[in-house]
Amino acid sequence: MIQMFRKIFFIGILCYSCSSNNNNESEINTDNDPTPTPPVSEQNTISALEFIDEFVIPNQEIDGIPIGGFSGIDYQNGKWYIICDTSTPPIRYYEADIAYNKDAFTSVSISTMIEIKDNAGVPLTQGIVDPESIRFDSKTNTIIYSSEGSITNGVDPAVLEISPEGNQIKSFTLPNNFKANTLDDSSGPRHNGVLEGLSLSFDSTGYWVSFELPLIEDGPEPTTTDTDSPVRITFINKTSGIAERQFAYELDPVTRAAALGTTFEVNGLVEIIEYDENKFLALERSFSSGYIDGGNTVKIYQVDATNATNTLTTEALEGTTYTKATKTLLFNFETIRNQLTNNTVDNLEGFTFGPKLEDGSRTVVVISDNNFNSFIPQLNQVIVFKVVP
Repeated sequence: MIQMFRKIFFIGILCYSCSSNNNNESEINTDNDPTPTPPVSEQNTISALEFIDEFVIPNQEIDGIPIGGFSGIDYQNGKWYIICDTSTPPIRYYEADIAYNKDAFTSVSISTMIEIKDNAGVPLTQGIVDPESIRFDSKTNTIIYSSEGSITNGVDPAVLEISPEGNQIKSFTLPNNFKANTLDDSSGPRHNGVLEGLSLSFDSTGYWVSFELPLIEDGPEPTTTDTDSPVRITFINKTSGIAERQFAYELDPVTRAAALGTTFEVNGLVEIIEYDENKFLALERSFSSGYIDGGNTVKIYQVDATNATNTLTTEALEGTTYTKATKTLLFNFETIRNQLTNNTVDNLEGFTFGPKLEDGSRTVVVISDNNFNSFIPQLNQVIVFKVVP
């Protein structure tokens, strides 16, 4: 999503030289010895995240195509899947090899590139989709990915199902207010602020998709002052293909004011995972231009939508009485900034539960979108955490 901000970001950063789900209960361990699965009561309880390690994937190519744009990541049945955030062919996802133990990453590499195609098996052309998140559904053995489209160009966002070979199976039906509005600026999604997050539902009956920014009619984009800026998180039944439930999640204010005479600031919801019924992890990222450290402030929240209002038929949230989901800060990446490469919290956009550690502890892996280093050097950053029940 950050592509729309590159030009502004470049202006603010020129003065510097840069230093450089899913509900996966897999039995695969990152160490060699098999260990028992934790009790169910522990599996779906999260009290903290403990930082284990960071790995930066070097810039490289597969078949002459540069890797990068890692906007979403998923782990299922011993395999890793990473979606590439590009609207320029080849539209693609990657399979990766990622291994770690309780102390560190032991290996990380991108092993395979799979081109995504339409329902006739033809490779997608420029501007059809803008992939953002990816999940592998082990119940159907298919891949689901979200696209935020291109609102200014009239390309609607989408949630699509493809085979592991990349062939489109179907596109899910989204609510009408998700569609691009090119007639006026009074309603509809904001460009590059649409379907950034995607999760398998805890009960495996469907998928949750989340907006990065509020619909225009729902409220303003966040600023450094506290605004009422809710985004919609929507459940889609995978059998009917239709949206059935929705709730609102309130965004934080922008963390830092833009620096060095620049003015660009934004905060949005970039990924979600439902880890228990109505319980989610949410990855929220604030960006401000003009900072040598990249300008990103990233946090992981626990979200409880148990008592949240179903807003599916609510035309506009602004001026409406409803109950939002509650959120509690679980982890702030500022606490580990000095342990990361170049003290950089990069453009983190995707996360997933990974395989368990030898002691049975769950893990969370977070990945960054390097924007293909379009204007400044950025990192293919991978970070792993131990989940404390």
